Amino acid sequence: MTLLVISPDYASHYGPLAVMARAAQQAGRRVVIATGHSLRPRVKVEGFEWRELNLAASSNSGVVTRNASIDRFLAATRQGPLDTIRYQAMQRQVDLLWNPEQVVGSVTALYKDLEPEEVLVDHVSFGSTLAMYAIGEDFMTLVPGHPSQLPVGKERYGIPAEWPACMRPDNEQLNEVERLADTVTAAFTDRWNSALAMVAPERPPVEDAFRVHGRRVLYNSVSRYHSALRSAELSLDHRFVGPLVREETLPENMDAWRDKKDNRPQIYVALGTFLSHRVDVLARVAEALRKVGARAAMAIGSMPKHDLGTVPDDWVVSRELPQVAMLRYADLAIHHGGNNSVQECLGTGVRQLVLPFSTDQFANATDLERVGVATVLSPNEMSATELSEAIIAQLDTVKPGPEPGMTQAGVNEALFE
Repeated sequence: MTLLVISPDYASHYGPLAVMARAAQQAGRRVVIATGHSLRPRVKVEGFEWRELNLAASSNSGVVTRNASIDRFLAATRQGPLDTIRYQAMQRQVDLLWNPEQVVGSVTALYKDLEPEEVLVDHVSFGSTLAMYAIGEDFMTLVPGHPSQLPVGKERYGIPAEWPACMRPDNEQLNEVERLADTVTAAFTDRWNSALAMVAPERPPVEDAFRVHGRRVLYNSVSRYHSALRSAELSLDHRFVGPLVREETLPENMDAWRDKKDNRPQIYVALGTFLSHRVDVLARVAEALRKVGARAAMAIGSMPKHDLGTVPDDWVVSRELPQVAMLRYADLAIHHGGNNSVQECLGTGVRQLVLPFSTDQFANATDLERVGVATVLSPNEMSATELSEAIIAQLDTVKPGPEPGMTQAGVNEALFE
């Protein structure tokens, strides 16, 4: 029995899909990962079959250098949440449906060649969803981020239904951004339907391309953190399968992170691939950690290390770090609220302090804040002193136990039932 997994050529999206794929493989299924060349080495190392599938003009293996597009995004994040959402809404008109006719043709050829029993598609890979819809075959959708990435009810794609207490927007400004989101959704759906008419004219057009999904929806989330009001609106056939956390071993050269020699708190810091370029925020975090007297591990991407200021000898500062392995020995994680970071913190049982900047990070932060398992601060407005006080307060809370991930049997039931 073959499982075809269609993944964008982005490490952050591939990770949760690979956890699902691993469970299927361990149950004796043939697993084929269709993605781009950037992820090919990782797919091969993890023992999956790789098939080439280009789904976008860009890729992301985990660390990226700054370019004009990233600079525009970073500028928007400095202006605030609504400016960031506005910028990202405009980008969706060109970024999210790359060469749809080509993608449909590639996926169709792949499907006919493999004849898989099941197909798992990343929801944010809208070209892949279009392809499976055009083929007219069953597939399943994994929502890699916050569940609201697949809108329900009155939600709009890309705009949080709820906001953290520290950054609730002005209603008039929010209404303006919502109107923009409606315009972008309409334009995106028109483009989606136009491509559909070209490749599969017999298939009916859709009302909202952001809401199209497979026969079953899988969420990389834990149901008890999800809003009860929102749960009532979910697709009838859905499963919360998170936290989807990969197995990872701490390298021998990082044994000092495992073996605490004193009572100083160990704090892990990462802001994700793109937001690691917010040098000002990472420098402020470093200042706060020095105030607290913590031992820190900081993943800083391509940011120059000297921009952090004085780095104590026992800190671990690197472009990339084995996040899951390091979280297992951390007392607190400071991160941007990306869903992988949220789920990995839940899965390893670590306290969280969230600094949301964009996309679904606001919704993730709101969920954690609502159930009282994280502190949320505005990254643009917090001072080093405010952050150090929040760190101390969070360290005084009871450390949470790890959220159990779905068992192999449960994953296979979700995939093949």
